[in-house]
Amino acid sequence: MGLLSGKADHDDAGQLTGVTPSNAVIGVGLVAGRRVVAAADDFTIRGGSSEAAIAEKWIFSDRYAMQHRLPIVRLIDSAGGSIKLLDKLGHTKIPGYAQLPLTALLGAVPVVGIAMGACAGLGAVRVGAAHLSIMVRGKAQVFAGGPPVVKQALGLDIDKEALGGYDSVHRKSGAVQLAAKTEAEALAAARRFLSYLPQNVWEAPQRTPCDDPEDRQEAMLAGAIPENPRQTFNPRPILEVVFDLGSVFELSSHFGGSLITALARLNGWPVGVMINDPRKMGGALTRAAAAKMERFVDLCDTFHLPIVNLVDQPGVMTGPEAEAEGTLVAAIRAMHAIEQSTVPWLSLVIRRCVGLAGGMLGPLYGGDGHVLPNRYAWPSARWGSIPIEGGVAAAYRREIEADDDSEARRMALEEHYRQIASPFRTAEKFGVVDIIKPEETRPLLCDWAEDACHRAAMELGPKRRTMR
Repeated sequence: MGLLSGKADHDDAGQLTGVTPSNAVIGVGLVAGRRVVAAADDFTIRGGSSEAAIAEKWIFSDRYAMQHRLPIVRLIDSAGGSIKLLDKLGHTKIPGYAQLPLTALLGAVPVVGIAMGACAGLGAVRVGAAHLSIMVRGKAQVFAGGPPVVKQALGLDIDKEALGGYDSVHRKSGAVQLAAKTEAEALAAARRFLSYLPQNVWEAPQRTPCDDPEDRQEAMLAGAIPENPRQTFNPRPILEVVFDLGSVFELSSHFGGSLITALARLNGWPVGVMINDPRKMGGALTRAAAAKMERFVDLCDTFHLPIVNLVDQPGVMTGPEAEAEGTLVAAIRAMHAIEQSTVPWLSLVIRRCVGLAGGMLGPLYGGDGHVLPNRYAWPSARWGSIPIEGGVAAAYRREIEADDDSEARRMALEEHYRQIASPFRTAEKFGVVDIIKPEETRPLLCDWAEDACHRAAMELGPKRRTMR
């Protein structure tokens, strides 16, 4: 599209002497047989500057995707604004572009932003204003303003990798969800991501052929949870054997590491999945993990993907640093995202489920007020409004201190409450639907996915959410 767009040069006789093509390359192609809009920056022309481009051209690609309800993949390699544009315009302008549907697109079609090089200003926005942001590690950087701007504003000398490279925007800020080693790997990740999503929010996600038996039971799950409640474990092998083999596609693996988020399949049906990682901050809900959860739930809800939550949640992270950085605010926002979601949930408590974060195992009221408390548990599950150890210490402090054998008294009290906290007592009151053997997890989830995906397909169209 727009092959003739660019800047033409003419001699005094009006004859064409040369053309500098637009640095925006746009078009429509096929990804696994599905039509997808593509928009790329050509860095060899004016550094890919968004202001040196013909803005109407790259804006057209976003508008085309919106108009025709097609996914869009942006390949960004842009230096952002250009001061030299002022010579051409003869005046300055208020920042922004009319008719650019950056926000509207996120509620309508899948959007992927890939940072192929240094992306500053609007280039960074076009990478980040996406359902999936990817960077080519060591080659791409993403920042609001580059090193010269930082030097001028703050007097700080910093190189572009330290400012907006892999460690900064992938591991620490979470602005970029995936980091690829090569451009080919980045493009492959974009293709795989799109395979889980529908063309737009007016269509349902598609089931793919599956030769992995839905009744497959894995014996390793029986020993997946350590008997020692203080011992950690690697949760990723659980995902690999529960969901269709090879289908788990993890997002933001380093940011908010106490929570793992991934897209996966159950008997061919695409779903979203979350599981806590006790090796990172004990699995607690940190500020970063809460922000990650909020974004992921919104993604799944927007594109009608049912959500599986495998819960080992000790609670919201606390302490002076956690409180000062706004962990509670982030946790409440994640709670609102869960409550506003309308897709089906299945929550399976595999170990701990404690406090506010434990209560966020799934919607309690739901977006329509008719949510189903679809909760299951493994025999290893334990839950409550407060951890037993902390609760005993708070409620029985004086009694324990006054006892001749305070340690024995503390242990006796903790054991007493552990007996009451048995998940089987909760199951007797139908506080959970069932307690299942761990090896029965895949058959249960595959059976549920049939109903959940059909139900989600009845709620197509854009989502409406209230203030958070």
